[in-house]
Amino acid sequence: MNDEILVSAVQLNDLITAGDCVVVDCRFDLTRSAKGRSDWLAGHIPGAVYAHLDDDLAAPVTSHSGRHPLPETGRFAQFLAAAGWSGEKLLVAYDDGSNAISARLWWMMKYYGKPAALLDGGLRAWEQAGFALESGEPGVVAEQVESLSADPGMTASSVFISEQLGSPETVVLDARAPERYAGEVEPLDTRAGHIPGAFNRPFSENLDAAGRFRSPAELRLEYEKLLTGKDADRVVHSCGSGITACHNLFAMELAGLPGSLLYPGSWSEWITDPERPIATGTEP
Repeated sequence: MNDEILVSAVQLNDLITAGDCVVVDCRFDLTRSAKGRSDWLAGHIPGAVYAHLDDDLAAPVTSHSGRHPLPETGRFAQFLAAAGWSGEKLLVAYDDGSNAISARLWWMMKYYGKPAALLDGGLRAWEQAGFALESGEPGVVAEQVESLSADPGMTASSVFISEQLGSPETVVLDARAPERYAGEVEPLDTRAGHIPGAFNRPFSENLDAAGRFRSPAELRLEYEKLLTGKDADRVVHSCGSGITACHNLFAMELAGLPGSLLYPGSWSEWITDPERPIATGTEP
């Protein structure tokens, strides 16, 4: 297991006991935005604070943005301070959906050059390991707000994507389910389909039957097939709104293929401009 970015329940318990980490619960339901917080209050990993996807890990939506724009840096820094995070302390994120949401927080920490990891298997793995939950709000001591500096080279814009349409030098990977990629259904956005040329790599394929990440060797083999000889920094990850795309980016990092980019706006931003082309069907 890559102990730099992925920890087991046993490892997390040791970190908590030693006081060496900040734990963040990222449970969220895209159709019921209050559910994650209520679930967290009912029971969470001891000491875990809550991160609300819409309020803490995203900025307000605009007419030209996707559904989850990246939050303003100062606002995110305030969230981290309120969560009890400071300096180089490891942040460990989890959710109840095999890290589909918590991967966004992991990526944001990476974006600011700060250490973070995911709990392999999420909350279910913690409970299966026999560790207890606690309820209510934990007594967290807030830290001083620290200055953060983002690495803009880790993201790709809609302009960049448009310029790369049809280019054999860039690989766009779409993390959504096959039926959304194909345009057969669209439960969240106003138009269905995918960015022309994007390949479908559902984030669920990063996981085994227990909801844990597959081995780095297995993941590397599959992603290298998609890269067709290109370097990882020629890969752009997309999804519906820049959330599950982070899961694929994480999987590539776990597989020893670092440096791929995130398109934060993803499909929900792409379709805000009616002049941008869309594709449907199972092929790129």
